Amino acid sequence: MVRVRRTPARPPAEEPEAVAEEAPTGLGFEKWLSFLSTFIAPATLITGLLFYFGYVSSRAFFLYFGVDVDVLGLSNQQFVIRSPGALFIPVMVLLLLAAAVLVAHRMLRRRLAVSAEARRRVTTVLAAAGVLLLIVGLALAFGYAFLATWPFYGFATAACLAVGAGLAAYAASSAHPPRDAARARPLVVLLVAVMVAGTFWATATVAEWWGRGQARTQAADLSTLPAVVLDTRERLAPGNPAITVIELEKERDAAGEPIAGQFAYRYHGLRLLVRGEDRLFLVPDRWSPNASTLVVPLSDDIRVRFRFFPDADPPD
Repeated sequence: MVRVRRTPARPPAEEPEAVAEEAPTGLGFEKWLSFLSTFIAPATLITGLLFYFGYVSSRAFFLYFGVDVDVLGLSNQQFVIRSPGALFIPVMVLLLLAAAVLVAHRMLRRRLAVSAEARRRVTTVLAAAGVLLLIVGLALAFGYAFLATWPFYGFATAACLAVGAGLAAYAASSAHPPRDAARARPLVVLLVAVMVAGTFWATATVAEWWGRGQARTQAADLSTLPAVVLDTRERLAPGNPAITVIELEKERDAAGEPIAGQFAYRYHGLRLLVRGEDRLFLVPDRWSPNASTLVVPLSDDIRVRFRFFPDADPPD
């Protein structure tokens, strides 16, 4: 008896056209997010950004007290340490915006991929809004001579350029089917570059606001700074009534003559704002619009004593 062995029937092969039709048609948004991530991945670039934003916020802080940050001689590490406070709010806002944009993109993805009419309408609206914001941003940029005194000029200009370029880039990458997206790639790359530059500009403006705000908070209560007693050989002119000067009793030699080179004047009512490489920057106890920062070189002609106060609520 001969047994006939039956082989199981193979399922019919899928048609290439059917597979292609069922495959999800992405709009390339995740690809552009990956492209943007390449700008912030290197550690050296992150360090450079921290240094820059720390410099911007520190410059605004010390400029409020009339001091140019470049004369302080702060190291790169000190600028980096000063940057997290200035970057915290912008980074949190940008991360939340990126999450919101990603959710909105995924909600539109299926509709735009299936309906060509919906794709056309949405991309037209986004492109029109993006171009309008770019025009407004360019108008603000070229109107610097007339609008520079507006407090929100820098942020408004940068935000219009960044948001407008982002909307235009999204519309350009979504206007055509994925197989034709290569034609719009150069335009999208340029728009993404404008968006990155605008975001950088807006973040730097926020860092400057943060530094100036920190300076105003510090000026409202200078008691948190170390108190300074300054002795000098020559009389200074602090130019502020909050700073008091006392003429020290002069020591005399055996002949009854004042000893040359001794400290003759003592100043109270000073606070240490910051120490530079070879000088001290002192401010009065009470800051006012007509106050000024006293720059004292570290030399044998002066004697400085500091007084540190405990915390207002020390532990038991």
